[in-house]
Amino acid sequence: MPESNIESAPEESVYSRSTQTRRKPPGADAKASKRPQRSLKGRALGYLSRREHSRAELSRKLMPFVQEAESLETLLDELERDSWLSNERFVESVVHRRAGRVGANVIVNELKRHGVGDALIRETGDKLSQTETARAHAVWSRKYGTLPQNSAERAKQARFLAARGFSGGTIAKVLKGGDEDDWLLESPDE
Repeated sequence: MPESNIESAPEESVYSRSTQTRRKPPGADAKASKRPQRSLKGRALGYLSRREHSRAELSRKLMPFVQEAESLETLLDELERDSWLSNERFVESVVHRRAGRVGANVIVNELKRHGVGDALIRETGDKLSQTETARAHAVWSRKYGTLPQNSAERAKQARFLAARGFSGGTIAKVLKGGDEDDWLLESPDE
């Protein structure tokens, strides 16, 4: 008898998601459609007002919004002519933002990814390599500050600097110790 009561009892707690969707208040779609669409130049200026972009990066970001009648290359040429867009300023921005934390190789690779010209990349790489040891020492001293006492500590500190893109020669100079004044005056050929 008890079995029949169990079978006939309806299932009470069955979890199911609601199929109702949230409805927007009336007129919400009308507000969105009344808002004027930004022009391609407006979008470009919006991006450039937030931070510097390379020409290739801005072109990639604007590509989905290009209409048939608009020419992206013409717009980019106009932005460069009016000094809104500049690969040189973009390079300066990247170097200023990243040079205090990473090595020249990381910065050069980032500039290559953003499609900056080869001549500008070479020039920037040369300038960064002149201060590589001093920058590596500054990064290392913020993290460690004391020379390694054994091979395990040396390996750990070397991995730390290598992960930030500093070259093997630079890492060896930093972990060897020495006078900071020598690093600031060193030439890249040493």
